[in-house]
This record gives sequence, structure tokens and C-alpha cells, in this order.
Amino acid sequence: MTGMNENPLDLLPEVLLAGSAVLGLLLGAWLPRHRQWLTGVLASSACAGGTVAAALAAGNPVKTAFGQSFALDTLTATSTIVILGATLLVLALAMPRLHGDPRETEFYVLLQLAAAGALMLAGAQDLLLLASGYVLASVPAYALAGFRKDGPGTEAALKFYVVGALFGVLMLTGITILLAAGRTTSYVTLRTELAQAPSGPVAAGTLALLAGVLFKAGGVPGHFWVPDTIQGSSAPVAAFLTTIPKTGALAAFYRLAAVPLRDAGLPWADLVAVLSMASMTLGNLAAFFQQDVKRLLAYSTISQVGYLMLPVAVAGRTGLDQQALLYYLAGFALTNLGAFAVVCALGQARTIDDYRGSARAHPALLACLVVCLLGLVGTPPTAVFLGKLEVFTAAIDGGYAWLAVVAAVNTVASLFYYLRWIAPAFLAREPAGVSQTTSRTAAAIAYGAATGSVLLGLLGGTFLDALSGPLAR
Repeated sequence: MTGMNENPLDLLPEVLLAGSAVLGLLLGAWLPRHRQWLTGVLASSACAGGTVAAALAAGNPVKTAFGQSFALDTLTATSTIVILGATLLVLALAMPRLHGDPRETEFYVLLQLAAAGALMLAGAQDLLLLASGYVLASVPAYALAGFRKDGPGTEAALKFYVVGALFGVLMLTGITILLAAGRTTSYVTLRTELAQAPSGPVAAGTLALLAGVLFKAGGVPGHFWVPDTIQGSSAPVAAFLTTIPKTGALAAFYRLAAVPLRDAGLPWADLVAVLSMASMTLGNLAAFFQQDVKRLLAYSTISQVGYLMLPVAVAGRTGLDQQALLYYLAGFALTNLGAFAVVCALGQARTIDDYRGSARAHPALLACLVVCLLGLVGTPPTAVFLGKLEVFTAAIDGGYAWLAVVAAVNTVASLFYYLRWIAPAFLAREPAGVSQTTSRTAAAIAYGAATGSVLLGLLGGTFLDALSGPLAR
């Protein structure tokens, strides 16, 4: 179905999130400081309602909304569920830390707007809507990075903004070139037009466009902002930035590869494969000797983006690429947020040395950390293990066996720096660097995320079958 459809209910999750942000901003202007938490409850309700709406919509026939600009298919529905579910967990991490803060409402509003931008990226089927999603996902995120207004936070926000502005200009330039070459911004029409357009402008436009998408995903060459921004941000913001925007950007990347670029006649798949290899290798090498735990997780997410680009490189070539990407995104989001929840729960432990011997004081919490970190490696029976197995299989079936081998080598290598964090916590005889849990809510989220990662891995076959629906055309 590609006719004009302007029913706002088709975008119910996006409408709920945007409406909650606007209403929360108005309420925040009138509520006393000790009641600002109500706007957080409103934001959580919008995320929960949007998740339910997306789950219900997942069973509907594939179609597009507002002409052909927004896709309503399995890719959009699953990405929406992951984004809103992850945002709900980040809200739970942030609310205890922000209670009574004079800018508590502003934080929740910014978080919702950035998440709404990620939703637009995931469902965009028009280059102009993709650009709008990029801006909406970026500008609130800049403010969130510097929300604490301290030195590291200000530096994090500044670096994030400067790199984001650069790649945003590149992205808009690429869209302009592709518009000139294809005479349209609609993905469906571009697929035909780009196949007949001169290869030079198409190549230049595609490179500039993908640079912007990779900035949001945090992959090479748009990764420069990730380590400094994550280290300088508060732990809940770092959890958000390493999870939610990446989900929207990688869904957008996959849709670009599967629809407008599929018949462009350019070796873009080889380019994606090289960028995938560069992201996973650089992320792992840079993480080897990191001491700051947030910085280590930042480089870890860069490497994870490399693995997640494997199904993008073979988009449309196999029957596994879409379900592999979506399942891996869900598993990564849950596992990564679980690791950050432990960091939030032990807020005074900032370096690996601070975790020495901490398993004696917090055995359950450190057990969750082990599950999440080894889960990020791809240890069975966690969700990321099955996700990696799926993306490796998709890469092999799509003709990129060499890339699957590189990814497997990188997976083994990544075990080193995760063990550098885990081993001292359990083996060191020194007393724990942090004796008290600073957030029971964060601890509860860590327990839930670690358990969820294992359950999602055990029940993976059930979910994988539901993730292979067709893309909107």
C-alpha cells in the first residue's frame, strides 16, 4: 500500500512521545520542585504506551504513512519497541538521581525528544524525513551530554556538537546531491532513479549521506565523539547515547541499503564491509588499556556497531539479514543498559581499580556485570551470542565470509578487556573500592537486564521468526 495516508494514529508511538514532551514541559513550568517527578512518570507512561502500540501494530499489514515518507513494517515496529523500551530503562536510571533537581523536567523532555528523533530515523523512507530525524535526535542529545554543567560535561557536549554539526552538514550535502541525481527524495523512487543516474554524483552523495548516519550510529568514521562524550556525560546519559540513537541510525542504515541503494550499481556493500571491519577493530584495540569504565564501554559500543553493520552489508542478499540485525539490536540494547546500570548503581566507582574486590560487597550486582560484559562478548546463552551467530551466518550467506572471520577474531580479542574489568573484582584481595550501592533502582534494573539478556537468548528462536517481515515499498 503506497497511497496517501495521513492518519496520525499510524504514528501513535511518535505522537505519544512528542505529546508527552510538550505536556511535560508545560507541567514543569507550574509544578513545584518536589513534584517534578510527575513529568518523569508522564514520560515513562508515554514510552510504555508507545511500546504497546508498536507491538500491536507489528501484526498489521506492511504499509506507508504520509505518502511514502514513513514506513510501517517489521523494521520500524521492532526498532520502536527497542528504542522505547530502552528509553524507559534510562528514565528509571535517571529519576532517582534527578529527584528535586531544578532542571528535572528539562532532562525528561530532552530525553523524549532525542528518542523521538531515533524513532523518526528508524521509520524514515524519505531523505528529508531522515534529515529531520537526524536533527531531532542530535540537538537534545547535545544538551543532555552537558546537562551537569561541569567541566567534563561541557567538554563532552562541545565535542559532540562540533562533530555532529560537521557530519550534519555532510549529510545534508549528500541529500542535496542525491536529490539532484535522482530528482526525488523518496526511497522507493530513488531505487529506480539512482540506477540510471551518473555514478559520480551518486557515489559522492551516498558517501556524504552515510557519513551522517554513521555519526549517529557511532561507527567509523563518525566515531570521534563517542569516548570523550560518554566519559564526560552522566552515567544515565551515557547509557542513552550508546544505545537509543544507535538503534535508530542502524535501522535507517539498513533501510537505505535495502531500498534506494540496492540497485545503484556501486560497490557500497564492500564499503560497508570495510567500515564494519574498521569499527570493530578500532573499538576493540582502543578499549584494551582503558581504565575509566565509561570510556571502556564507549569503545565497546564502537566495536558493537562494527558487528551490527554485517547484516547491513548484505542487506537484501539473504533471508537472515533483517532478523539478524533486529535481534542483535534488541540483545545489545538490553545487555549494554545492564552494564551501565551496574555503573549507575556503583556511582563512585569510576575506574577498573575502583572495582577491585567489590564482588565481596556486592556479589549479586557483580554477577550481573559478568553476565552483561560476557554477554557483549557473545557468550552463550545470552542474547548477543545468538545475535552474533545470526549476523555471522548472514554475512557468510551474503558472500562476506572473510568479514565473518574478522568479526570472530575481534570477538575473541574483546574478551581481554572485559576480563580486565571482571577479574580484579572477584580475585583481588583488597577491600572493595566502593562499599555501598548508591542506587537501588539501578541495581534492580541491572538484575532485570541481566536476566532479560539470558531469557532473550534462550527464547531467541521464538523472536527470530517474528522479525523477518518484508520492508515497506
